[in-house]
Amino acid sequence: MNVLKIAAFSDGNAGGNPAGVVIVDELPTSTEMQGIAKEVGFSETAFAARADSGWRVRYFSPTSEVPFCGHATIALGAALALRHGDGVFALVLNQAEITVEAWRTGDLVAAALQSPPTRSAPVAAPLVSAALDLFGYTNEDLDFSIPPALIHAGADHLLLLNSRRALAAMKYEFDAGRALMIREGWTTILLGHAETQQRFNTRNAFAYGGVYEDPATGAATAALAGYLRDIRWPHAGAIEVVQGEDMGMRSYLRADITPDSGSSIRVSGTARLMQP
Repeated sequence: MNVLKIAAFSDGNAGGNPAGVVIVDELPTSTEMQGIAKEVGFSETAFAARADSGWRVRYFSPTSEVPFCGHATIALGAALALRHGDGVFALVLNQAEITVEAWRTGDLVAAALQSPPTRSAPVAAPLVSAALDLFGYTNEDLDFSIPPALIHAGADHLLLLNSRRALAAMKYEFDAGRALMIREGWTTILLGHAETQQRFNTRNAFAYGGVYEDPATGAATAALAGYLRDIRWPHAGAIEVVQGEDMGMRSYLRADITPDSGSSIRVSGTARLMQP
């Protein structure tokens, strides 16, 4: 089975988050897709097959299926544009219907996804304490101008904003993090720093999916943007996110924020083909 390897949300011809993309006439079984994703070894592999006028899509990490993955969607959009030409592609996920637009630009492919609807909610103090303990942080490390929250844009995430110093020092015990994320249903724990009101540095722990850290996370970026809208943060209609810098895989994401509460977030970036 042919697996394309594409780094999504790249910083030009470098960085980005590698994803596997498998485009087939008919989706394999769940067991087969899980096995392929484990063999590929990236944080996610997207599987797509024709379905009416769009594409049926499922996403698998090395250890589990996930409901939505932003960077793999961008990678899939790039693969579809390379195969079928520039355009907007309708995607049917397990729990939502979205689109991804992609167009070729020089050696890269630019792409933009429309996320599933967003929502956010406060997080209970004991869960904040559990997350702080996991990373060795204290309340003094947190930036409460953007309070901890449970955020969603197709998948659930815990959000903690902290200092740039604390963000750079991120570390955690993998098995403990995986147990916490599985127990609470958090696809990732999103740690961030507000460099300005419209520019953020982020890191995403992804032990839920069997990966220590993701260098670019479109689903979490969409969820963050939706939460900023919910709390009336002065985002001026868009945010830029730099992720992966502290792990040597600098990635760049942009999220456009419409004023309608809960509505889809447009997350865009470039994608680069990786060597086979």
